[in-house]
This record gives sequence, C-alpha cells and structure tokens, in this order.
Amino acid sequence: MKKRILYVEDDPNLAFATKDNLEEYDFEVIHAADGKEALDFFGKEHFDICVLDIMLPKMDGFTLAEKIRDSDNQVPILFLSAKSLQEDKIKGLKLGADDYVTKPFSIEELKLRIDVFLRRSKSEQAATAKTSTSSIGNYLFDFQKLTLNLNGTSQNLTFREAEVLKYLAERPDTVVRRDELLKAIWGDDDYFMGRSLDVFISRLRKYLSGDPEIRIDNIHGVGFRMRW
Repeated sequence: MKKRILYVEDDPNLAFATKDNLEEYDFEVIHAADGKEALDFFGKEHFDICVLDIMLPKMDGFTLAEKIRDSDNQVPILFLSAKSLQEDKIKGLKLGADDYVTKPFSIEELKLRIDVFLRRSKSEQAATAKTSTSSIGNYLFDFQKLTLNLNGTSQNLTFREAEVLKYLAERPDTVVRRDELLKAIWGDDDYFMGRSLDVFISRLRKYLSGDPEIRIDNIHGVGFRMRW
C-alpha cells in the first residue's frame, strides 16, 4: 500500500512539481492549497506524514500543525518553508513538528527526510511490538503507543519526542553527547544545533516532572545525562 502524504502548499507551480515528483517515488500525495482545506482533509482521511508550508492562506502552517497535534500525536509533521530563522524553527518544534526543510530544496532531500520518518516508524514499531513498554522511574513508557503513564494518567508523545526519550532512557547515568544524539535521531550532527534540540529536552523534562527523582541533566558543552 502506498504511503499517503498530506502536502500543503499555496504556490500552484511548486505544488504541481513537488506532488508530481513525489508520486514518481510511489507516494500517494493529497495536495491542499490552504490551511483550512488541509485540516478538512486531515479530519476525514488517514495520512502517514504531513508536509506543511508555513505561509498559507486562510490558516497558517503553525496553526494547522497545532490543530493536527490536538487530534493526533503520532503522525510526523515536516515544515517546508522559506522561513529559515532559528526562531521560526523553534516555534514549529514547540507546536509539535518533527522536522524542518528550508526552501529552496531538492526533491531528493525532501524524499530522504520523508523516508527517514516512514522507515523508522515502521521498523521501530515492529521491533518493539512485543517489548514496547519500559519503566522510567515511576513512569511506564510505551514506545509503540507513544505514551507516558503515571498513576493512571497518560501523556501522549510525538514520535520524535518518543525517540529522544527512548535513546536517553536506554543509557541511564551515561553522558550522551549532543552530536551523538543528533546523528542517532536526525541523522545529522549540525542540523538541529543550539536551542532546537533543547526544545525536545525541555518538553520531556515537563512530561517527567511527576517523578522528582527523574533528571535530564544538561552537561554544559557536551550533552545530556538522564538518571532516576
């Protein structure tokens, strides 16, 4: 079965070319020209990944991503925009995006980014289907379901949040270098440098705050260490 992409872009020429090329790679691409149309598609159909422009008519990409995350924490969201400022990337990540590609881009780059999510999602979930749950302090972490549970209360995670948490939790009391974590999760040690990675760490600290014994320490100039 073809993987389905919700692709949102208001530039008709770019949209046509990108959709046509992605379909050559055997994806099924559903194109929306504005945010409201995209949200309507998302509410009615299943998608394996969402590729969103930011500057959109009727509803901008940031608002669209936020509304998608309100109903689905698992579908990967990839921003595709001419906005290249670090602040815009961070805002997108805080709203639950998983990745960010800056225009102009090549179709090959976009396909590779999409493939990373689809391949990892399939392989990781298959590999953890029987042993997807683990304990982190007083929390029960279910990687397959993308949830953290504490005393009957469940916190949903995005796929990217779950990946970062899994990587750190599998290495307790170990200093994980920033470049190591970036390469393991994003495949690139300088793509999400600086505050971008810290967005995910900050969210995980908030989610795990119900157990005061759990800490994700920032080892200045080196990386992170998780302990409980």
